Amino acid sequence: MEKMQFLCGVVEGFYGRPWSMDQRKVLFRWMQCWGLNTYLYGPKDDLKHRLLWREVYSPEEEGQLRTLILEAKSRGLRFIYALSPGQDIVFSSSCDLTLLKRKLRQVSNLGCQAFAILFDDIDHSLCQADSEAFSSFAHAQVTVTNEIYRFLGEPPIFLFCPTEYCSSLCSPSVLKSPYLQTIGEDLLPNITVVWTGSKVISRKLTVDCLAEVECVLQRPPLIWDNLHANDYDSRRLFLGPFKGREPQLRSHLRGLLLNPNCEFEANYIPLHTLGSWHRGGKQEKEDEECEYCPDKALSAAICDWMEELNQPFQAGRQSTRTDQHSSAPDSHSKAPDRVNCTSTSKGLSAVAKLPVFPLSFSLSSSSQSKVKGQKEGRDGERKRQSQPCQLNQQLSGHRPGGPSTGGRGQKAQGRNGVLSESQVRLLVGLHYLPHEHGLSAQKLLQDLAWLKTNCQIVSANGSKAPSQKIDEWRGRASRFLSLCEDIAQLHCCVVGGANRAVLYDLYPYVWDLRNTALVAKAFISWLDGRVLLSDGSSLGTWKNCLHWCGKATGADLLGMESEPWVFKGGVSGEVQMLLPIGSSCELFTHPPPLFPTSRLYNIRPYHSKDKVELYQMVQQLHIRTQDGQGFSPAHPDVIGDRFLGPYLALCPEYSFILEDELGVCGCVMGVLDVRSFVKRCQASWLPAMRDKYPPKGGNAHPNAQDLIKLMEEDQGDYPDSLLYHFPSQLRLDALPELVDVSISRTLLSALLTALKANGSQGVFCEVQPTDRQRLEFLTKLGFLEILRGEARSREGVVLGRLL
Repeated sequence: MEKMQFLCGVVEGFYGRPWSMDQRKVLFRWMQCWGLNTYLYGPKDDLKHRLLWREVYSPEEEGQLRTLILEAKSRGLRFIYALSPGQDIVFSSSCDLTLLKRKLRQVSNLGCQAFAILFDDIDHSLCQADSEAFSSFAHAQVTVTNEIYRFLGEPPIFLFCPTEYCSSLCSPSVLKSPYLQTIGEDLLPNITVVWTGSKVISRKLTVDCLAEVECVLQRPPLIWDNLHANDYDSRRLFLGPFKGREPQLRSHLRGLLLNPNCEFEANYIPLHTLGSWHRGGKQEKEDEECEYCPDKALSAAICDWMEELNQPFQAGRQSTRTDQHSSAPDSHSKAPDRVNCTSTSKGLSAVAKLPVFPLSFSLSSSSQSKVKGQKEGRDGERKRQSQPCQLNQQLSGHRPGGPSTGGRGQKAQGRNGVLSESQVRLLVGLHYLPHEHGLSAQKLLQDLAWLKTNCQIVSANGSKAPSQKIDEWRGRASRFLSLCEDIAQLHCCVVGGANRAVLYDLYPYVWDLRNTALVAKAFISWLDGRVLLSDGSSLGTWKNCLHWCGKATGADLLGMESEPWVFKGGVSGEVQMLLPIGSSCELFTHPPPLFPTSRLYNIRPYHSKDKVELYQMVQQLHIRTQDGQGFSPAHPDVIGDRFLGPYLALCPEYSFILEDELGVCGCVMGVLDVRSFVKRCQASWLPAMRDKYPPKGGNAHPNAQDLIKLMEEDQGDYPDSLLYHFPSQLRLDALPELVDVSISRTLLSALLTALKANGSQGVFCEVQPTDRQRLEFLTKLGFLEILRGEARSREGVVLGRLL
């Protein structure tokens, strides 16, 4: 009777780092709680599962595998061991067949009673020896599989994954595929065939779409469901509910196993809702209240996940001496009702500190040596509050305001508190499903596209729009900026949350989206009254961008029923494509910082009130790097006037501010047209500086002549060969103690977005060879790695980058 029971559970079959033993034990606890019954072990990157399949397990590995099999059985789960020999097996080789039997016999002796042979993702060709021994590729696979099945005593659960495992891989079609016909006719009838649906990652699974495969295979298949798999895109995560699978599928399938996210902690909602789907399918059809509803299942999963999210688990769910007794299997084997099992956290031990690397601000003594970089960053932040006073009494005041969402104390309260339900729903909505965005992601994309498409309403040189239209644009802009701020707050709460296991797995994704949202937020703030509409502007190509922003994802717009991996990046990628520099992928692809920080950052256009604080910041940087050379207490503006003054005076519309909760910590300034800028400097800025720093008199600067000469050289004569390709220029400054260096790169992206929007095709950054610290900063930032052009001017090094 067990043979006919519907198999529903999890397949660990993704590419990437396999889950740890402790994570699998937590998984089994979840599965028992939610009514799932089957686990298939087949991680692609386990060397002895795929690449080194011929090698037997060591005694230590045997012990771990035996423990895992026993743990699954104690939870009432079926443990299926899978092997993937297809990459290099010689089907006609008696030696390879003997090694295959030896490996599976070893696992069988450990207590495993269910097996799978996988021939997915391999070349269809046969070696010469196999071509002579078998009539076809399918014949070779079937012959070996049947022999292994008999060798193992014809176990009640034995799975076979074909090389053509979905409709899109069948040639020429499912019903006419010679490969599948051979499988259906020659594979022993009690061997179950694995299938993924119409695609590798199927949007929907219906009875009708499975009818033809059931016909050609001559048996009901088992679905290997990749709905939540994310191993094909490092920027995507899927936290949405199990969806798009008709409840009536059960009677046409041997089972359904979900191959979920690589990140273990990201699978709570997918597996919780899969359990709801499985339990709902057991109910009688006339009981409508028991029918599976993805939205209701999602709400129930979020409710349970809330408790788990706010438990102080350490990264990886590693066992400790104090919690081994509490992780013992429960005495019951059947899944309890959800009411009696609202959270699995009650059976887990809480660990207060994270010993691997310091994502929290409270560190054990054993961790101190690993966090020197982060400690220096925090020390530097503290210095920022006191150092200006030491430099000059005029610099003693605090910045009038920090990031627009509130003060430092308010942020600390939000970060250290628990994640709210609205924040969890925001997190899920932004990382929903491969073929569908959640409501929050839809809103983000739709508002960004509308604001960009209708930016002529508030353009600098457009016709005067009705006040009603202007109010509508600014109202939607305000809502968009608020959502971006919510994303920034979500990032901080994830970093500052108690559950470090969740942090480890989710951080790269919330960090990536936070950075992309910062660029988009800065761009929308900048659009209001700054974009110049002209025939040559790239805005002219933005009139039909709303097609990106429906319920469908970018992949669907590139081809009918395309696989999700044809469009990379998920919501971050689609926001990126809606920006003027969307094609510059290298600006958005950089690794997350080694030491995550929950500090709030904001990027926004420059305002005149920022000048004082910017001058203070650049003065700090100059004194640190040049040992105070050129600084005069009697002339506190001299450093700012030289390095920032021309930009702020002549083209402030291309200046962006980076601020955190302590104030300004970086800035980037740009020039759209260098030729015009140099002429304006000579006509107005330099004369103003000669008046401000006269060579003689009571207000004279001690080195006025040298200072003016340096300012003149700063606006030097650049070669036409450079300006032809790189008509724009930028200057980037950021305090070196920033823990998250990538935020400076995000700041750079905000300026490039503005320059591109007004027609620039290239930008360069000039650095003197003597300024080693600045060169090191740009190298650390990754700016040097993404350059596409380079030229030299005078004695300085000119670094150019095409937009």
